[in-house]
Amino acid sequence: MKSFSAIIRIVGVNPYVAVPPKIISALFQKAGKSTGPLPVAGRLNGHRFVQTIVKYRGKQRLYLNTPMRKAAGIDVGDRANVEVEFDGRPRIVPIHPKFKRALAKNKKAHRTFQRLPPHRKKEILRYINFLKTAKSVDRVVARMVKQLTGLRTGGFNFVVRR
Repeated sequence: MKSFSAIIRIVGVNPYVAVPPKIISALFQKAGKSTGPLPVAGRLNGHRFVQTIVKYRGKQRLYLNTPMRKAAGIDVGDRANVEVEFDGRPRIVPIHPKFKRALAKNKKAHRTFQRLPPHRKKEILRYINFLKTAKSVDRVVARMVKQLTGLRTGGFNFVVRR
């Protein structure tokens, strides 16, 4: 596990810490690649997290979401003590059974969903999986299928590239 300390900065609305180049090099070596996002696990002020280091505006950044910062008791402007290591475990978001059935019934929606970039698919699956009621799931799944088939619906902002 690699350790460093950094001040929490913000870009837009996203708090982050810049990861030192030596640590980035070691993580890329461990990952067996030289570019792209780096899945990591570690500790933020002693509290466990799972996250991805990404390059934005020339810096490798570890974004610190609200649950991470709250657990660690820190925020923008504070110094964070970070321990990270490459995390090669698959990061798979399961498909909700109702969404799976809906896609099986509608081949056009299924084809469109399969063409989406991985991050967009994950975003949709997470959204559906975290809904609290069966009624909400049914409503969102129906809207998503309509959107994936090209019918106009309100309430979503998922761009479908054809």
